[in-house]
Amino acid sequence: MAQLTCKNLVLGYDSKEIIKGLSFSVNKGDYLAIIGENGSGKSTLMKTILRLNKPLSGTIETGDDLLPDEIGYLPQQTMVQKDFPASVREIVLSGCQSRCGRRPWYNKEEKQLAEQNMVKMGIYGLAGRCYRELSGGQQQRVLLARALCATQKMLLLDEPVTGLDPQVTEEMYDLIQTLHSTGITIIMISHDIEAALKYATHVLHIGQDLFYGTRDQFVHYTNCPDCAGQIRKMYVKPINPLL
Repeated sequence: MAQLTCKNLVLGYDSKEIIKGLSFSVNKGDYLAIIGENGSGKSTLMKTILRLNKPLSGTIETGDDLLPDEIGYLPQQTMVQKDFPASVREIVLSGCQSRCGRRPWYNKEEKQLAEQNMVKMGIYGLAGRCYRELSGGQQQRVLLARALCATQKMLLLDEPVTGLDPQVTEEMYDLIQTLHSTGITIIMISHDIEAALKYATHVLHIGQDLFYGTRDQFVHYTNCPDCAGQIRKMYVKPINPLL
């Protein structure tokens, strides 16, 4: 049974359609990369999955024991968010808010969960530091730990490596891959086609043409002009003129 099923989605704002006729499903343990040009509706889709936006039409269903409030989310960071004056521990703990219900405090189990996720993300030693004093890579680790406090089932990541240097980008991808290997379902928006084809099990391309399928099926997909060059670079061997 699928954890997430989208059927005949039409997405947009103020009745203006951005995406229409979108259908796909995500099973437990999948790693779905969502790619496409700027303005194609990738972030709109993610916010609709999170129920922050309503679809103009179509349905989004969760299953396989996944509840709508059990989806962790790592959004794109704004300059205001990067300058947020709170401690690392406070930000990570805030990921447990959905577990609190009407209770206005965090219990022992939630505090232990936050500590475990800080250890998992390698930031436990930063727990007392102010978030805005951290590097971009450290901030992303904090937000990933926060998202893990909300779920151990599915993570939605919106451009998680934007603005990071190559080494930190590789470290972030490795962290995400490690989480995926533990059974967490990953849905990630990315402009990095190479990384999408390296890590993802499935690819959703949004644009003038829609594509959803496995990574291997996407490699042979021909209606994606913004991806074709990178795919050829990765998978087509150059001809040796000396042979």
